[in-house]
Amino acid sequence: MTELFVDPADPRPLTQQLYEQLRSAVVEGRLAPGARLTPTRRAAAELGVSRSTVAEAYARLVAEGYVEGRRGGGSVVAAVATTPPQTARDATALVPAARTRGLRPYEPEPAPGVAWDLRPGVVDDDLFRASAWRRCLARAAAETTGHYTDPAGTPELRAALAHWVTRSRGVVAVPDQVVVTAGAGHATDLVARTLLDPPAVVAVEEPGYPPVVELLRHHGHHVVGVPVDDQGIVVDAIPRDVRLVYVTPSHQYPLGMVMSRPRRAELLAWASRARAAIVEDDYDSEFRHTARPLEPLQRLDRDGRVIYVGTFSKSLSPGLRLGFAVVPRGLASAVASVRQTVDWSPPLASQAALTAFVTEGHLDRHLRRCRTVYRERQHLVRTQLERLLPPGCAVLPAHAGLHLAVTTPHHDAVQRLRSSSPSLRAGSLARTYLFSDPVPGLLVGFGGVPTAAVPTAVGALTAALA
Repeated sequence: MTELFVDPADPRPLTQQLYEQLRSAVVEGRLAPGARLTPTRRAAAELGVSRSTVAEAYARLVAEGYVEGRRGGGSVVAAVATTPPQTARDATALVPAARTRGLRPYEPEPAPGVAWDLRPGVVDDDLFRASAWRRCLARAAAETTGHYTDPAGTPELRAALAHWVTRSRGVVAVPDQVVVTAGAGHATDLVARTLLDPPAVVAVEEPGYPPVVELLRHHGHHVVGVPVDDQGIVVDAIPRDVRLVYVTPSHQYPLGMVMSRPRRAELLAWASRARAAIVEDDYDSEFRHTARPLEPLQRLDRDGRVIYVGTFSKSLSPGLRLGFAVVPRGLASAVASVRQTVDWSPPLASQAALTAFVTEGHLDRHLRRCRTVYRERQHLVRTQLERLLPPGCAVLPAHAGLHLAVTTPHHDAVQRLRSSSPSLRAGSLARTYLFSDPVPGLLVGFGGVPTAAVPTAVGALTAALA
């Protein structure tokens, strides 16, 4: 039943007011055919009018065919033709602010009919231990209360994450350094809000991850791109006035190189001299396929300048919207306070479910299974690409993650792919260059394509580039 209103100051009779509201709701489809109208006695009591006033409005609707009276079933909406409502919802008096107008969805979901989704960041839903997660979530929903929680996360989850990230990634963390977030982007947003007064100068890798650039620009900061080489970000090219550097040292996005140990030391020394902060986004280091990992920047940091950011979007599922930041102890309270001003606290049931999922060993078992599958899949994709790519194309080296970067001589590689193979999608390498001339190419993800389908999908992709 739609909400009804009566205004004693309105010159129209109360019956007319009720009739017009109900008729509009029926004609505009807000009251669907078969919907039951509120009984006259109850509607009259809720509105503070006489029952006869409501009954008269209903009777007029019945007489005009908008409502049907059913014996013992009250009054229900009849099946009538509807028209879209012409209301203030369609007005455009309000417009986005100047720095918001240019924002667009980074990776809209592909249209139905796309059989092979080779975009980076897509994961294999079939690998996620959904039954174990559902059990943890059901238990959490039954046990949690409706109270607000600590904006940094529950003590239990922060302890579980501190133990897990120390053991699995070599990060130095205690529970009160951990802030639970809604993913890596949210963690970066909180750090920027906490540390920077706009307009500050922020450095990112070039090429890099466009959503982070847009996020920082939207905060009013001046973002500069710093080139990368086969060792990682070129530290000598970082401007002197930069206050924060965002890097992906374990698996540079999108090119795939690992920041070398000497370059890590160089970056930390620069940050100490410049009194700047470093955001270390370790978005998919769980999936290493060959080389041993290097120590994270956060572990090598001696000044407390590194904020380590992680996410479960790749290791579990993007739909969970769960991540974390490991921040220097002196910063933890400020980050938590900022989190509280934004959305108060993480969802309690999701936190409790993740706590159980981690502490009961489900996460470790899931990651072992994923590593086996993704390692085989990465090798197969690389082998197929190297064998089938036409002259002028090349696969860039990468030892981790869920995608490979492919350079091509075609500046319209993505368009070629969509035209020749509508059932296949891949990412754009050129789109990740925001501060220099783009390098044409594709980002070929293998997380969302079953291993058995890899030869067919890669064959279609390479044929489109021929």
